[in-house]
Amino acid sequence: MSKNHRKPLELSSEPASPILRLLFARLPASAYLLLLPLLIVLLIIDVMAPPHAGAAERGVGFGTWAPISAYGWHGSMLIGGVHTYCITPGAPAPTGPSTDHGISGSAAGLSPQQLAGINLLISTYGQTEDPVQAAAVAWAVKAIANRDETLHAFGYPGDSLAGAIHWTLSALAPQHDRAVQERAVAYYDEATRAASNTSSPTGRLVFSTDAADHRSGTVRVEATGAAAGTVTLVNAVFAGSGSPTLDNASAGTEYAIRAVPPAEGRAYTVSGTGRFRTGLPAAVRHYTTPGGQQTAGPAAPLEFEIVGADAAPRVPPFSPRISTRVPVRVTAGGPYIDEVTFSAEDGSWPRAEDGSYLPVTAVAVVYRTDAEPVPGAEVPTEASVVGSLRVTTDALAGPTMAYTVASPWEMTAPGFYTAVWSVTAADQVGPVAAHTGPDFAWTERFGEPSQVAVVAPPPATPTPLPAPSTESPAPPVEDAPAATPERALAATGMNAGDVRAPAALAIGLLSIGIAIVASRRPRFGARPTIR
Repeated sequence: MSKNHRKPLELSSEPASPILRLLFARLPASAYLLLLPLLIVLLIIDVMAPPHAGAAERGVGFGTWAPISAYGWHGSMLIGGVHTYCITPGAPAPTGPSTDHGISGSAAGLSPQQLAGINLLISTYGQTEDPVQAAAVAWAVKAIANRDETLHAFGYPGDSLAGAIHWTLSALAPQHDRAVQERAVAYYDEATRAASNTSSPTGRLVFSTDAADHRSGTVRVEATGAAAGTVTLVNAVFAGSGSPTLDNASAGTEYAIRAVPPAEGRAYTVSGTGRFRTGLPAAVRHYTTPGGQQTAGPAAPLEFEIVGADAAPRVPPFSPRISTRVPVRVTAGGPYIDEVTFSAEDGSWPRAEDGSYLPVTAVAVVYRTDAEPVPGAEVPTEASVVGSLRVTTDALAGPTMAYTVASPWEMTAPGFYTAVWSVTAADQVGPVAAHTGPDFAWTERFGEPSQVAVVAPPPATPTPLPAPSTESPAPPVEDAPAATPERALAATGMNAGDVRAPAALAIGLLSIGIAIVASRRPRFGARPTIR
């Protein structure tokens, strides 16, 4: 405090603002109507002016609460119920109306190091009802703000903070002199050490992903100082609570998380933001009093934000499969035709950013064998490769439809034609390969009955008859002479006489029978006799 005596400032019960005094003046009603627009404008200006915190009140400490006094005031000054402390040694006590300038990093022209030390003492030790502690804080704060003025303000000739305190308090409060000295020196040293690091706090969120499960992982808070705060996740929740927000998260601790993909089949990224409080800022709550001290109140612990995200997108795994069928098993030849149906054996079908299906490609090798293939057997060494097939899914239909594939070549030779399909990562576009993994490969087994098309050999052609000859016919060959009865019968062992007599008898009997039948038949045109 200054040693010069000044008249104490008197407080008035009238409104401090002249605008408010005008509003409260006793005027006729008609005058208010005329002055209303002007009053509104003036009121707006008054509202926008820096706020007044009211006059400082005597806080906790030792001495005389007055602008100036023989030994001054050593302790806190209450402004709005907050303990504040002088930061301009030698000026009168702030007994008049004070103005609150809010949190300031340049109060009274002090450096960040000075403000950091002052804020530490006021925030940590200054909000007290103990007069010894308040007086010690007041001396340490003033010494940080202006050590030379603080030591010599009351005539002390030396260069010791403890000596300056003893010079004054030995007469003002001798019973507390030693305690105030010890605490003030300790506070000053602590604040000086703490103020050596005034760098702004920094931090980040570090995410990890479980290699076996893209939905599992952790998040760790990395921040300078003993930081604590709140972390909020995007596309994930904390495994312990199932909530995307965690309060009282601390630096250096890993927390298990569970990812929540925003859309099935798409790569996604887990990220987060955190709001943390750590240490005290190099700033104070700054108050000024016309003609009096500038005082400092506590500035809240420093708040800062940190962010973080996955180092690489999380890619849901995907394993495609296909089923195939030749629509016609037995054919006369022509193109090899196959029907291919895709499906997701594992995971969801991958999608593009616009929601369309990512394309998946399958290729096939077609073999021909003379014998019907055995399902699941190795490809026979005598099998010949006829050609290949290729099909890629549609962006709109994806796996929801069957694809008919016709070969650009034809089956010409008889035999059994078998397609063996495969789906590999090497045949896919980059985004699909990211889902399948670079080593993915699926191959259909050889000889699937649904994959065999048969080309039968053509039917055998009959041998044509010889064409008739156009040459003249050869002369007829004379009949060989008939064998004589004796010669013919000689082979049977019978003689001619034995045969000749029965033949004559048979001929005679036949003649008699014919004559009898003829005598009984009516003549043509004769009327039958009716008896």
